[in-house]
Amino acid sequence: MENQNELKKIVKEKYAKIAVKNDPESCCGKSSCCSDDADYSNLQDDYTGEAGYVPDADLGLGCGIPTKHAGIKEGDVVVDLGSGAGNDAFVARAIVGAKGKVIGIDMTEEMIRKAETNKSKLGYDNVFFKLGDIENVPLEDNTADVVISNCVLNLVPDKRKAFAEIYRILKPGAHFCVSDIVSTGEMTEEFKKSAELYAGCVSGAIPEKEYLKIIEDTGFKKIEIKTSKKIELPDELLKKYLDEKEIANFKKNSVGLRSITVTAYK
Repeated sequence: MENQNELKKIVKEKYAKIAVKNDPESCCGKSSCCSDDADYSNLQDDYTGEAGYVPDADLGLGCGIPTKHAGIKEGDVVVDLGSGAGNDAFVARAIVGAKGKVIGIDMTEEMIRKAETNKSKLGYDNVFFKLGDIENVPLEDNTADVVISNCVLNLVPDKRKAFAEIYRILKPGAHFCVSDIVSTGEMTEEFKKSAELYAGCVSGAIPEKEYLKIIEDTGFKKIEIKTSKKIELPDELLKKYLDEKEIANFKKNSVGLRSITVTAYK
């Protein structure tokens, strides 16, 4: 538990820094929170053609566009977990319209303030941002028609608890759509121990099969991977945290990383 709390503290501090600086430093985004020199621009999908897109709310922290595959309808109640500066929440608002509702949850006060600032410019009265933990979502049971999340759940230490919370807040028969980072092999201990890489959503990733099994064990049905994209970690990034022997072991173990977008129903 102490280790999990420490990891959450690291993630919170990192994303607070990003919010304050308005600097897309995530390794899931335009530049790396793991290394100033690493380029992950191939991971951040292009939102510019999406209705409701607000450039000021896009900090480059995503690894997909969950709203594109979420089947959101007009009038829906959408909950965005790890809502950041509001990027996906505002895109969801364009779909649900004035009759729907969008609720963003984020554990970082600085991100909530940034999202509220962006919302004030738009004048929306049906988009709300709440400070809260994804492992203990501050919403009632059976609240949401759709839950979305973008490159956030991989940062959560207790993924079983996170998916249990998603299940709890979804209405019966409702569904989620999340974009996330998973591995296709076991991470080395040397790789896992890097706190910076964890905050950058790399070593926080778990094997894809384990990820999908957690979703199934939670009780979700009709699990489907909508998109899957390979992620390459450049040597410059690895050298910042691993020595040559550890890099060789990492590559020898054939660990792969993928960005996936998954849907499933309660």
